[in-house]
Amino acid sequence: MTGGPVALVLAGITFIMTVIWGGPLIRILRRLGVGDSIREEAPERHMSKVGTPTMGGVMFILPVALITILINAVPLIGLSGVGRSVLVPLGAVLAFGFIGAIDDYRKLVQRDIGEGLSPRTKFMIQLVLAAVLAYALRDMLHVPEMYLPGFAAEFNLGWAFYPVAIFIILGAVNAVNFTDGLDGLAGLISATAFATFGGIAALQGQIFLAQFCFSLVGAVFGFLWFNVHPAELIMGDTGASALGAALGVTALMTGHWILLPIIAIIPVSEVLSVILQVGFFKLTGGRRIFKMSPLHLHFELSGWSETQIVQRFWLVSLLFAMIGVALAVL
Repeated sequence: MTGGPVALVLAGITFIMTVIWGGPLIRILRRLGVGDSIREEAPERHMSKVGTPTMGGVMFILPVALITILINAVPLIGLSGVGRSVLVPLGAVLAFGFIGAIDDYRKLVQRDIGEGLSPRTKFMIQLVLAAVLAYALRDMLHVPEMYLPGFAAEFNLGWAFYPVAIFIILGAVNAVNFTDGLDGLAGLISATAFATFGGIAALQGQIFLAQFCFSLVGAVFGFLWFNVHPAELIMGDTGASALGAALGVTALMTGHWILLPIIAIIPVSEVLSVILQVGFFKLTGGRRIFKMSPLHLHFELSGWSETQIVQRFWLVSLLFAMIGVALAVL
């Protein structure tokens, strides 16, 4: 069986694994009282989500880690060097997922104020992790530094690759975090982006990366089985940070990170809406561009139902993902 079909089979396997253990995990989280809290300024109908089990990212992180390690067991012990490339995206998932889990846990412990790690502490930890990943990508994996649509040759960025890679990884982490606000939204958008970059990786011959991407797609689909409206659990920072870091690393490994704002148009729009809202608010002394940010809350306050927002955002994401693939193969 060639690499492409194997990637699709892996997606099916991780989907089944996630669905099977998803129910017991939710029951465990409920017994432990791992319930989410909702920001006070959120739309009123979000109050129904209070108490929904959080830290749901564990549901798809563990199956992906298990299947990735098993499928690459022989290459990783030295019989072939190809599979070692999965260590970096897998490490990104585990490391950022762990930091996200600590943040989620602190929010639960400090339920009265609903705050996790301080923004400064969290950013510094993420910055260090992103720097380590940037070094691993360039100096250990020797990934293509940049491809531009219409050009076959790779562009060498030199030392500039490090700040670019750090910015891409941190930007993707925060973008997915801001997207995670409605049932099924972050999972569906992320799965579409990973399928897109997985396809690009397969076209490049990066079979192990493609397999990793589709393993993640299958596991996230399994998570969505429980996360679609009305959600039985929420991925929390545990899942959103892991997905964001993996998305940034995957984009960098293909060399087509310049297409990330297109392929991940919704997460990018979400984080830009927050930046614009905060900046405009400060410059004008209290005026707003949107009714609320991130962007999905603006449309929710404009009268769109949660399901309408998720479906329409996904349609936009799917369209731009196809555009991204077209640009990648020019």
